[in-house]
Amino acid sequence: MQVIDSQLMGLELLATAVLVLDAAREVCYLNPAAENLLGLSASQATGMPLDALLNSPTQLHAALDYALSHNASFTEHELVLEVNANRLQVSCTVTPLESAPMAFMLEFHPMDQQLKIARDERMLLQQQANRELIRNLAHEIKNPLGGIRGAAQLLEHELPKETREYTQVIIQESDRLQSLMDRLLTPHRLPHISAVNIHEVLERVRSVVLAETPRGLTIRRDYDTSIPDITGDREQLIQATLNIVRNAVQALHGEGEIVLRTRIARQVTLTMKRHPLAVQVQIIDNGPGIPESVRDRIFYPLVSAREGGSGLGLTLAQTFVHQHQGTIEVDSRPGHTCFTLLLPLGQNGSKAH
Repeated sequence: MQVIDSQLMGLELLATAVLVLDAAREVCYLNPAAENLLGLSASQATGMPLDALLNSPTQLHAALDYALSHNASFTEHELVLEVNANRLQVSCTVTPLESAPMAFMLEFHPMDQQLKIARDERMLLQQQANRELIRNLAHEIKNPLGGIRGAAQLLEHELPKETREYTQVIIQESDRLQSLMDRLLTPHRLPHISAVNIHEVLERVRSVVLAETPRGLTIRRDYDTSIPDITGDREQLIQATLNIVRNAVQALHGEGEIVLRTRIARQVTLTMKRHPLAVQVQIIDNGPGIPESVRDRIFYPLVSAREGGSGLGLTLAQTFVHQHQGTIEVDSRPGHTCFTLLLPLGQNGSKAH
């Protein structure tokens, strides 16, 4: 293993995910970028057969066979791999090696990497525009709303008792809208920065949700307890996570499983800035999935996949995560919905603002 380490030391700093196999097509090395791409540590993956690690499609084995028989590199441009129930679309370059025990080097390039960077840039601009629009809208609505409620209260004293139920409807709906406006304006308060243990955040969310829901719901933990504290606003992180978990509960109708998973991600780009380390939080449920009609707009304000939903929970979650210089993404299909939060670690990357 020391020989392998010395020969491949230069791959540690690459942003490209690199996997090295022996002649039996078992993993003998992966660099930090591959750990991040696959969601596995080197200690977990080393020694695993390729099929067990990637649920390898036949075209990947065909690429290995070609590279071996022709003693030349071969690139498979469109591969769909499954890793820990996650689908990855990549191109893969296979290079034969003649340095035992190493037999193959696999370089993986996410096909949508450039698209993701462009999408992140658009999302930041859209998020800023959304926040300003919501803030202005909320301020414009609050003042006349107070007048409507006050007028309804005065009118209630002038009407016969049998008709007061109508003024009560006006008052109650005004209060509901007032609460909605307060929630819209909440993200604009200054964050309270402190050291935050992400697992304490998740445990708080877990206890709240279990107290709210029937016994048919299971919330399973899959934590990397070695993750250090991040710097941020504890209450904002609780609210962001709670909004996502509550959405999952509503999608499951109180029956099913939610998984709370934490991992360390390495060499990630968040809000157009490169970070050596980040905390990855995944919230996974086995519900029906997000309808395709709203999947691309799920983080937009007032867009909801649920009848009667306000469409604000995920918008607020995204706002809180962005205030921590992080990102939030979703992958959804029937039977599997995964929200992934990435929050930077380190003095320069984990300050909310």
